[in-house]
Amino acid sequence: MAKEIKTIGVLTSGGDAPGMNAAIRAVVRKALARGVAVKGIKKGYQGLLNEEIIDLERSSVSDIIQRGGTILGTARCMEFKTAEGQEKGAEICRKHGIEGLVVIGGDGSYRGAQALSRKGINTIGIPGTIDLDITCTDYTIGFDTAVNTAMQAIDKVRDTSSSHERCSIIEVMGRNAGYIALWCGVANGAEDILLPEKYDFNEQRIINSIINNRKKGKTHHIIINAEGIGHSTSMARRIEAATGIETRATILGYMQRGGSPTCKDRFYASIMGSYAADILCEGKTNRVVGYQHGEFMDFDIEEALAMEKSIPEYQYEVSRSLSSM
Repeated sequence: MAKEIKTIGVLTSGGDAPGMNAAIRAVVRKALARGVAVKGIKKGYQGLLNEEIIDLERSSVSDIIQRGGTILGTARCMEFKTAEGQEKGAEICRKHGIEGLVVIGGDGSYRGAQALSRKGINTIGIPGTIDLDITCTDYTIGFDTAVNTAMQAIDKVRDTSSSHERCSIIEVMGRNAGYIALWCGVANGAEDILLPEKYDFNEQRIINSIINNRKKGKTHHIIINAEGIGHSTSMARRIEAATGIETRATILGYMQRGGSPTCKDRFYASIMGSYAADILCEGKTNRVVGYQHGEFMDFDIEEALAMEKSIPEYQYEVSRSLSSM
């Protein structure tokens, strides 16, 4: 029989994502409803090593579901990547009576959770990242808000780009994944979408496209450039020199991480947080919560980390065919 869990912890790690607070709220209230005490760990694994640990009650997570960011704070922690740091973290969990831990973050955060699981601390991961780059799940907390934030900003850039008859390169986040760029490229009707998974660095093709579209009467040209490709400013200079058309780069940056989460991010994060608390209280460990084919489920962390994710070929082909004039 699985050991009865009396106290769990919850932390957020890595980059913040809208909806993390909804997940925290769900973990806390679901666990308390099952008679399990909850401790919040501030500033991710760094806060764990610094013993920044607080008690959480139902009232502790009131009025947070609509807020962006994370009330627990987050940080990246190089020390926790070491065996010594991981052992210290497990000892601190035991010192504070934390028998299980919910980790909300990306794949790097799961590796820390995996290490704690091997040292006897039951761990469950929840995918919290705007990048949508966790392979085992079709949804990650924060992506929906981030992609809508980017879409609205790109619409505004398009207005001024059209007024001045410019070419605009708009760089969106996503680390080495092109999902935000793909979704915005299609949703914003971009003329070119540059994805790390697909880009062949053939800038001449883009230049030819801009020139041909201008000859056809197109008054603007929108290029969505993924963060994993980057160098938008220097690309803009080269395109302007080659085409003679005024070209500007706009890097949306961290605005995509902020803001009040969408209904989808609040709802899905709430279900994932509840699911994580349930399976943790039932004695599961070394698992990550995911969403596939309309169902919430859990996977072994090692299995999840070993999976490979790529841009769906049909979605990419659609983005290419819809962008051509």
